[in-house]
Amino acid sequence: MQRRGSGIRRDNRKVEHYTLTNEEVIEAAMTAYRLNFGSIAIQSGENTSGSFISNIEELIVTIRKMTEGRLGITLSMGEQKRETYKRWFDAGAHRYLLRIETSSPDLYRKAHPDDGMHNYYNRLECLQIIKETGYQTGTGVMIGLPCQSLTHLADDILFMRDFDIDMCGMGPFIEHSDTPLGKNGTENLFLKERFSLTLRMIAIARIVMKDINIVASTAMQTVDKFGREKAIACGANVIMPNLTPERYRSGYRIYEGKPAFKEIEEVNVSGLNMDLIPGTVIGLGIWGDTPHFNKRMAKS
Repeated sequence: MQRRGSGIRRDNRKVEHYTLTNEEVIEAAMTAYRLNFGSIAIQSGENTSGSFISNIEELIVTIRKMTEGRLGITLSMGEQKRETYKRWFDAGAHRYLLRIETSSPDLYRKAHPDDGMHNYYNRLECLQIIKETGYQTGTGVMIGLPCQSLTHLADDILFMRDFDIDMCGMGPFIEHSDTPLGKNGTENLFLKERFSLTLRMIAIARIVMKDINIVASTAMQTVDKFGREKAIACGANVIMPNLTPERYRSGYRIYEGKPAFKEIEEVNVSGLNMDLIPGTVIGLGIWGDTPHFNKRMAKS
């Protein structure tokens, strides 16, 4: 990963990179299963080596077997070859998230190094392959990127609608202070404006795409203590509690001030303040497939 504002970008030597063992991944998955989560998301940096691809395939098969196929598996592992996406899908993964970050090729080039590893059209092709493979397909954008305009954001909504996505993840851009785009980190004076704009983007996305999954991201909680609750009130319907082993969490600093460093409490696995979102029901024990995906597959 080499996004210019990300704290875990390749060139940031101040961050401690890590790799979970298979046993640690399986333990986290079984914790999710025990807590009656419907699905888990397995995320990694971009790795296209044969050993990595085989290892992920083995993990998927093992988790599916150990949970008797009841725990859904979402992957977020960047750009891969068509045959890799197919191997992981055949092994039992059923959702894939690949954020486009921005639907503008020009803005994409400004936010990423202009090299062979970071090409807007390659990413777009991967998204298309993911969709063709049969995954529930998710993407998303950053809100508040340098040089980004309201026109860009409007185009992002139209891009996601026209691409016929099943899942959307949007969040405010929080630049890490150890990156080329970041000087102030969470002290940035514009974070509140980006937070407010993100709420509006979530609301518009829900109006335009009524039957997709929309994530209430932890980035929202970083800017505002009740950011996830506010996102849900505006139309988001998915939260992602952190099951990464605690000793690794300090190494996953995409941005500073990232919350959720404590263990999940079994009495409130969501971590949400339910009093702020009356009428909301936590859907435990279900995959949460979107009605949009089912409709899309019925047409194909």
